This record gives sequence, structure tokens and C-alpha cells, in this order.
Amino acid sequence: MTRASKRARMALAAALSLGGCGEPPDKKTAQEPRAAVVTQVDYKRQETARSFSALIRPRVENDQGFRIGGKVLARFVNVGARVSAGTSLAALDKTDLQLQLDQAQAEVDAAAAANEQASRDERRAHTLLREGWTTRASYDRFRTGAEEAHSRLLRARRGLELASNAMSYSTLKAEYDGVVTAAAVEPGQVVALGQPAFRIAGVGETEAVVSVPENDLDLIKRGQAELSLWASPQRKYRAVLRELSPVADGQGRTFSARFSLPDANAALAFGMSATLFVTRPEDADLACVPLTAIFNDGVGPSVFVVNGDGSVRRALVSVERYEFDAACLSGGAPAGATIVASGVQSLDENLRVQIVQQQAR
Repeated sequence: MTRASKRARMALAAALSLGGCGEPPDKKTAQEPRAAVVTQVDYKRQETARSFSALIRPRVENDQGFRIGGKVLARFVNVGARVSAGTSLAALDKTDLQLQLDQAQAEVDAAAAANEQASRDERRAHTLLREGWTTRASYDRFRTGAEEAHSRLLRARRGLELASNAMSYSTLKAEYDGVVTAAAVEPGQVVALGQPAFRIAGVGETEAVVSVPENDLDLIKRGQAELSLWASPQRKYRAVLRELSPVADGQGRTFSARFSLPDANAALAFGMSATLFVTRPEDADLACVPLTAIFNDGVGPSVFVVNGDGSVRRALVSVERYEFDAACLSGGAPAGATIVASGVQSLDENLRVQIVQQQAR
């Protein structure tokens, strides 16, 4: 046997002797219990709660403007003023309006005189026709003239009414009791017909306006709400949903909701910031477990239940809803069972665990 052959046989024998010493490290490690953080499944009646940023607004608020155009002569109120229905807010220059009114009155006077003359002529022609001193054609001309004169009189009177209305429109008056929240006109400014001049917020009812994400719409509809001001969070106000927009906002993709505040008082000033709290009891008992306890490998949402001997078994669960850091189960995991709370992706049913920490919910 050559020297090279002897070296090969000795190397092979050494390798075989090393292979028989102990078990592979991976197999030995797999048999050791793994440390696990666990939690207990506790089914109880849950309550869904959300909070939303709100803004205190009046139920009725709109812009008011002049019904005619012209130059602003005076402004009688400032922002923050409380006004009653009929209170004068601002006035336009009436010079041209007075001229139009005088012109309309003159046209009415002229039309009335012409109508009176045409009526007398028609009556005279009718008498002559009855006595046989004129023809039917001649009488018809006088009658037509009288009808035209009467129509011109009516038209002139309508013009006078329009001019009179325009004169009254030169003074802008509040439509209802409220507070002036914005003023967009100043003396000397020329405004167009219908241009917003003042914004009036009605004082009849105060509301809270919130923007609601689409996944909270059912909560908003069925839940109970209360409101607290940022300025005085200790005071709570009852809130009742009055209106929920059926269309989402184009930018934030949220739905506008308006809540009536039956207990509103003077502390609720328009424009104040507040927080709206909405709660709703669940229809059935739920068990909320850490979100890290849930895994899904294609079969469905599951958890690992820890048996008495430390082994784990898989349990398919029904998830009622997911929260920020929890999953609320409606079934699947036995009540009172201990489940693995974290690290479930590295477990399977062939492994054993050793509890090192009990996590409470």
C-alpha cells in the first residue's frame, strides 16, 4: 500500500469517528423549550370608543349681500356684533336710485294722463257710434288706443314698484337673529349684485362638526356621543347626531357629521375646538388579544394555544375587528386559554414553549 493510500484511509476513519459523536446541533436545539410571552383569552362585553376633533359651529350660517349693485355709503355693524332680524347692516348710495324712482313716478303720471285722455276719447266715440255719427272702424281705433294707454299705465306702475324696491334694497338688513362672523364690505367700495357682504351665524342652535373616516361610520350612527372643549376638558356636553353627509370629502375622503348640542351654553363660542367622544357597546362578548398573537399562513387567522405540558397547538379564530395594537376575537380560542402573545411566526405545533412572562390585556 502506498503512502498516499494510507493517508486517505486515516482521514476517512477520523471523519467517521467524529460523525458518531453526539447529535446534530440543530436537532438538539429544536428539542429544547422556547421562551414565550403569553396572555390569557378573556371574553367579555367590550365597548368601542373613538375620539374625533370637532369644531363648534352654528346650525344656521350664510352669507348675505345686496340685491342690487352700487357704492357702499356706510357700514353699521362690525364683526362680532349681535344683530336681530331686520337690523340694518350697511347702505348703498341712493342718488341714482332716487333718480330712477323719480323717473318711474314721472312715467306713471304721464301714462295715467294719457290713459285718462284715451278713455274719454273711447267713451265719446262710443256715444257717436250709438247715435250713428261715426263708423265702427273709427270707434275701433279709439278703443284700441284706450287699451294701449291702459297697458302703458300698468307697465309704468310696475316700473315704479321695481324702482321703489331697488330703493329699499339699498339698505342691507339681517334676515334672522345672529352674530356677524365676517364683513367683506367697506364704505366707498363698489359691490355687485349678490356679492357676499356679511356672514351671519344664527344663535338659535349650536352644533359640533367632525370629519369621520369611512370605517367609523357605523360607530357614528349607532354610538353615544359627548363633547368636551379643549379650553375646559372637564366639562362634558351631550351630543346627538343630526346630519351625516352621504358623500365623502374630495380631499380627505372623510364624511362630515354634525352633532346637535342640547346642553349648549354661553361657554360654547363659535369656532372653538373640541373633542367628540363616541362609544358603542358591542353586541356580543369579545376577547381582545395582542395583535402580535395573530398569524395567518393562508389557512385563516390563528393563534397558538399553550397546553399544560408546554406544547402548542394551532386554533383558528374569528376576528371581529382589528384595533391599533389588538385583535378582538369573537370565537375560536377557548375562554381562559393561554396563548402565545408574540413570536408566533417562529413556532409550529411540533415545538414546546416555556412561559417567561404573562402579558395582561
